[in-house]
Amino acid sequence: MKFAPKIFNSHPKQDGDFFLGIKSILGFRPKNLEIYKRAFLHRSLNKKDENGNPMNYERLEFLGDAMLGTIISKHLYNEVPEGDEGYLTKMRSKIVSRKHLNELGKDLGLLNFVESRIPKSHFGENIHGNVFEALVGAIYLDRGYTYCEKFIKTSVIEPYVDIEQLEGKVISYKSLVIEWCQKQKKPFHYNVYEDTGKDELKHFAVKLSIEGKVLAKARATSKKKAEEKASKRAYYALQHKIDG
Repeated sequence: MKFAPKIFNSHPKQDGDFFLGIKSILGFRPKNLEIYKRAFLHRSLNKKDENGNPMNYERLEFLGDAMLGTIISKHLYNEVPEGDEGYLTKMRSKIVSRKHLNELGKDLGLLNFVESRIPKSHFGENIHGNVFEALVGAIYLDRGYTYCEKFIKTSVIEPYVDIEQLEGKVISYKSLVIEWCQKQKKPFHYNVYEDTGKDELKHFAVKLSIEGKVLAKARATSKKKAEEKASKRAYYALQHKIDG
């Protein structure tokens, strides 16, 4: 794939700083710097290439997600020969969970490279993981599978992937609670409503009821987060029954 060399303005010092920053993160020299620049372009800039196609990190994010899943799958396949398909799928989900990818993006300081018209303080948590995946996609386009695998091994697998620890890591408390309720044939209900508190950001509150009794309450900046928070509280209230 060819990228027009004049898409970005020529700023030798800025390019040099970007090159050194990316090289430090990758652990090897990038060949086509323009691909990596695209990995940090937010859609709010509304940039287009010479053919009028949108230029932002989202397509690279799609590619990086696929590469990450493939390389992690290969690692698990080799490391856990006794694991069946269900086990391997579950473990891969834990490693490439949105929360984990967000942590990786933060640890690498990727937000510092993002170009956007939106103030960085207004971004949600997922920007960190999204850009991490875009960076993986850029590595694949620039240096191919081998370098992509090398980067994922050194930045994800070696420092973060501990099979035994991951086996006990909970991905979703909501899934655990719902699964338990369904097995026990206990009716449950998440009552989510917009919170009218005094916070600057809009919040949502949730009440989780099991068998008609409110077991947990929580509030957060999204419905999904509020449900997960309430589910976590319910899980610990019922842990002796769920794990038993």
